[in-house]
Order: sequence, then structure tokens, then C-alpha cells
Amino acid sequence: MSAYTEGIITLLMINAIAAMGVCLLTGFTGVFTLGHAAYMALGGYATAILTVKYHLHWLPAVVAGGILAIVVAYVIGIPTLKLMGDYYAIASIGLGEAIRLILENWQSVTRGARGYPGIPTFTTMPVAVGFFLVLAFLLFCLLNGSYGRMFKACRDDHIAAALLGYDTARVRVLSLTISAFYCGVSGGLLAGFLSFIQPVMFDMLKSTELTAVVVFGGLGSLSGCLLGTTIITLVTELFRPISQYRMLIYGAVLVVIMVLRPEGIMGQYEFGPKLFRKLLGRKAPAQERR
Repeated sequence: MSAYTEGIITLLMINAIAAMGVCLLTGFTGVFTLGHAAYMALGGYATAILTVKYHLHWLPAVVAGGILAIVVAYVIGIPTLKLMGDYYAIASIGLGEAIRLILENWQSVTRGARGYPGIPTFTTMPVAVGFFLVLAFLLFCLLNGSYGRMFKACRDDHIAAALLGYDTARVRVLSLTISAFYCGVSGGLLAGFLSFIQPVMFDMLKSTELTAVVVFGGLGSLSGCLLGTTIITLVTELFRPISQYRMLIYGAVLVVIMVLRPEGIMGQYEFGPKLFRKLLGRKAPAQERR
């Protein structure tokens, strides 16, 4: 396998980890966000500083980046997640820009807009694939357990969920913190892949890309999120030689899919027997439908 192919697969795994985090919050809990690149930035900078300045091993440094994202998400999530609907999306834009500007102006720690160079290149393809498999398995178990049902209940009707006894505010904060951890780990791996990070890499465009991938794949579908990430990453990377047309193709793909499949590529379906029965036009057994 060529180094170029390994690089694309590694980048795909890093993007998929961040997209899974946004998928949990937006797709399964119904909280629309446009600021999750901020948590990637926190994870990336924490990993960079711990490995370069304090010579910490990269593995605990990446985990520490994810934990820092959890702490910030918890502190910010308690007041902001009282906002409903589009109001939280607006607040998340402010959060993302605020964290980016802090990183850009805190020069003594982050080196400011010049970026942070010299990060050890620990994110190889096996490392990225290993992180992806572990985090995807954990998210799959979470979504198919009682917590997954809580997230979906809050997404479908938070008033009904509250009447059923769910603490919807706690569920939303829990979803946000787990989501932030995924993005923080993704940011740490990205730092180890590129060996250099800058605040501008985590601006609103990156946040929008993460949310677009989740909507593109299908809200409420982990398979759709991963499929959407694969398509968008491949479109972005394979058309890099014609960079002047790359974003045009990227936009055209999004428009075509949204026109033909407004619910996203997978809708709320996952890869499995239920999807194949739908494709074959067969009805699901009564027990499964319940």
C-alpha cells in the first residue's frame, strides 16, 4: 500500500471519529451544533503541548486531550443546553469562535496564529484504525443500550421524554460531553498525523463540515455517518490535483444527495438485515417492528 493511500485512510479514520461524536449529539440527541471543531482544537493543542513541551507519551496525551474537551463541554453545556432548537446552534458558533480566538491570542502557550510545529508523528494508519474501531464499538454499545434509548427519546420529543421521567437536561449534557471526547481525541490524532496545527484549521468551516457529514449520511444512523464521512473525505482528497474545482464538486455532491435523499443517504437505517429487507421490499417480522 502506498504512503498516499495510507495517508487517506488515516485521515478518513480521524474524520470518522470526530463525525461519530457529532452524530451522537446531532443525530441521536437532536441537538444541532455548529461549533464542534472547537473540541477538536482543544484536543489537538493539549496533545501537542503535552508531547512537545512536557515530553509525555502520545497515548495519555491524546486521552488527556479528550478529557480536556469533556471538562470544557461540561462547563459550557450546563448553561447553554437550556437553549432549545436553533438557539443552541447559534450559541455553539460563538463557542467555536471564542475558543479559536483564545488559541490564536494566547501566544505564550499556543504560539498564536503561527501554529504549533514539531509534534511527534505518532498517528500512523494502525493507530488511527485502532482508535476508530475501539471508539466505534463503544458508541455502538452505547446507542444500543438504555442510554441510546434516552438519547433518541430526547431527540424525538423532549417534552414526552420529560413526562416519562427522563432528566432531559442531564441527558443532553451527557451526550455533549461524550461527543466532545470523540472530537478531542480526533483532534489529538490529527495533531500527531500532521505534526503541525494552527487555530485556523478549526474554524467554523470545519465545524460546518462535521455537521454536514452527519446530515449527509442520515440523522440517527451511525452507518450513514460513517458512509457520509467516507464519501466526503474521498471527494475532498481524490480531487486535490484539481484543487480549483474541488470545492465545487464537494458542493455539487452535497446538493445532489440532499435533493434526491432529503433524509440523508441512510435515513435512520443501519447496515443490517432490516435494511436489506427494505431494499428487497419485504416486511419486517412483527416482533422486530415492535
